[in-house]
Amino acid sequence: MPPLSPAPDVAPQPWSGRFDGDGAEHRRWWQAVTPYPAASPEASPERAGGTATPTSGDSRAAVLLGFASDAGVRRNKGRPGAAAAPAALRAALGPLAFHSGRTVHDAGDITVEGDELEAGQVRAGRIVSGLLDAGALPVVLGGGHETAFASYLGVAGSGAVRDGLRVGVLNLDAHFDLRDEPVPSSGTPFLQMARAETAAGRALEYAAVGISEPNNTAALFRTAERLGVEYLLDEDCTADAAAAFVARFLDRVDALYLTIDLDVLPASVAPGVSAPAAYGVPLAVIAAVCRQVAASGKLLHVDVAELNPEYDVDARTAKVAARLIDTLLR
Repeated sequence: MPPLSPAPDVAPQPWSGRFDGDGAEHRRWWQAVTPYPAASPEASPERAGGTATPTSGDSRAAVLLGFASDAGVRRNKGRPGAAAAPAALRAALGPLAFHSGRTVHDAGDITVEGDELEAGQVRAGRIVSGLLDAGALPVVLGGGHETAFASYLGVAGSGAVRDGLRVGVLNLDAHFDLRDEPVPSSGTPFLQMARAETAAGRALEYAAVGISEPNNTAALFRTAERLGVEYLLDEDCTADAAAAFVARFLDRVDALYLTIDLDVLPASVAPGVSAPAAYGVPLAVIAAVCRQVAASGKLLHVDVAELNPEYDVDARTAKVAARLIDTLLR
């Protein structure tokens, strides 16, 4: 696999976890994950003209990239702490039994220092584009939901999009994150995407599952309507309704960028987020959506955002996020 450009700010660190033995039957995530690049091109992702192309029976290598940022959360007047999330997510993934048939690499972290959010998003986006063009499945570990615009820059800059692949953005989230603000934040990424897509002569294909009506103003609902955003309210998120909603969206696109804001889950399940949900979507429904997306053969890129270890309880939120990542990479 080609070297990353630009290089991550922090190189991959050693993983750790419970040790039961060296055999494949004992393998856990900490034993399976290797630093990027660690495999020969012949042993790494499937390729299609040098760019990632999701397929059924997906065997592309997954590459984890941390986006250590809470600059967007601070700008959005939320609870800071999400910059520590990539390390917490790795710590929660490490002990899990590894049942995936794919290769998984760790590429290290992009770190956002002070208020240099936009520069960090650009650096992360370039790495994501390179990974997609190398045929990998990037998995970005955020970070506040400003992570989503870094992911978008990577997807939009990839050869797959340049070649005309129609990519939809599916957001599992209590919030639209369509704020019209003078300074980008964790509350603005999808409006930023919509404007960037318009500038590129495309329309943003954006759908959201888990929207909380009391936590989104009438102005945000009007923005969503103007942009043609499809959404499913948290109170309407039965298993059948979510499955049908996601199936309709998948039918409209060639490939999918999935972004998971952990505040889509009830606060009892995910207390360690910037904005805990009073209602939320049951974990079983979110997990089923992840299985549905993974089975669709259309998953191009994924990120997980808004874990805030400072407010987590017994690493509950980190463990839930790790479980969802494990589900997506089976």
